[in-house]
Amino acid sequence: MKKQNAVETIRKELEAVIETRKAAREDPAVLSARVALRLFQAKRMADTHADLLNEQGTRAAAQFFLSDLYCADDLTQRDANLQRVIPAMEQLLPAAALATVAEAVALDALSERLDAAMALRLGEKFTESDYIAAYRHTGTREGRERQLRHVESVGTALCELVRVPLIGSTLVMMRSPAKLARLGELHSFLERGFKSFKELKDPNAFVATIVSRERTIMNNLYAGRVPVFAFET
Repeated sequence: MKKQNAVETIRKELEAVIETRKAAREDPAVLSARVALRLFQAKRMADTHADLLNEQGTRAAAQFFLSDLYCADDLTQRDANLQRVIPAMEQLLPAAALATVAEAVALDALSERLDAAMALRLGEKFTESDYIAAYRHTGTREGRERQLRHVESVGTALCELVRVPLIGSTLVMMRSPAKLARLGELHSFLERGFKSFKELKDPNAFVATIVSRERTIMNNLYAGRVPVFAFET
């Protein structure tokens, strides 16, 4: 992905996610429902990928995927900070790093829209059966397929990032300039992603495992199979 294309994606998707989160904050009930939904989903994914979280060789990458890319915290301030530093990002970050950020923001924006629709239906308290029904009847199958493609794209971008010559030392050297340019939080995100994927013996296999499991669960949800949150190892 070229720098200009990555920056355009970041700007467009960030504006979308900011609007979605703003709408949720204006209604306390909707906000509570959204937090409850994301906590449920974070726990579900931690259960699904428990082996990756418990295995030393994949733990850091799994934690990065589940904590940095799917977070139940309020990210309003992070979004505002990121929006302010887009021009500096284009100047300071290499194309591979910008591509990683672009894919992460696009995933965040789509997940936020899908979650908003589910949260509106579910409310703050719901059962697993309620969740399954809401998943199947809000959004579209195409939207869920696109969400999974974004997950895969983020993983692929990180796989490509670790293969860039000297990118590790470049990120280290950029640490101070990034802080001066108010890119400290974003730079930390990139360093965590780079470091966690660098530790993997086979980054592509790791991404393929997560995507395969999530696709199986998506198919189970739409097909009405039980148990829903099951997959073959």
